[in-house]
Amino acid sequence: MSAAPHPAPTFPQRFQAWCLVHACPVYEKSVAPYKRALLGELSGAILEIGPGTGVNLSYYPQTVRWIGIEPNPLLHPHLRVALDARNIAGEFRFGSAASLDVPDASFDTVVSTLVLCTVPDVAATLREILRVLRPGGRFVFIEHVAAPPGTFTHRVQRFVKPVWRYFGDGCQPDRETWKSIQSAGFSSLHLDHFRVPSPIVGPHIRGSAIK
Repeated sequence: MSAAPHPAPTFPQRFQAWCLVHACPVYEKSVAPYKRALLGELSGAILEIGPGTGVNLSYYPQTVRWIGIEPNPLLHPHLRVALDARNIAGEFRFGSAASLDVPDASFDTVVSTLVLCTVPDVAATLREILRVLRPGGRFVFIEHVAAPPGTFTHRVQRFVKPVWRYFGDGCQPDRETWKSIQSAGFSSLHLDHFRVPSPIVGPHIRGSAIK
């Protein structure tokens, strides 16, 4: 039986794909040191949600086994090019972070970079991450988040949110993602706040949580 065809890409998905292809290199320069520290020594089976164009593949050791779950089919050709260039044993699939089509306790690490800002239900996504992680497995993440309440950046985030959310395919610039991770039920969590040079989505978090 052949797989069901993917839904036709929406305009926000087309716009998101264009931005990831053309703007991502600028952003990557600012987060590269953090990604090297978080991803460079991972091992075993890795599930990456929302891998986009596959930029994170360049940080993983070539010995990992990688699966990417990407809901935007326009990015799949870029993932194929990135996988072939990196020569990592892996595959990518169409799917949703809130309903991962993989078995329970089957991955050593789940990776999320700039994904939890877009998912419709953060709590459901984190439950899925916990489900697919092996006991002692790690969830590693880099996400842009809300600025502190009362700051100019936070007011701007709230003001642009409706338009940003539409053109960003669901992205919410004022989401307090760290609170959801803290309450998700991980056995331990290390999380830091930092900033990148961006006027709206400069506030970020990075960290690692253990199942």
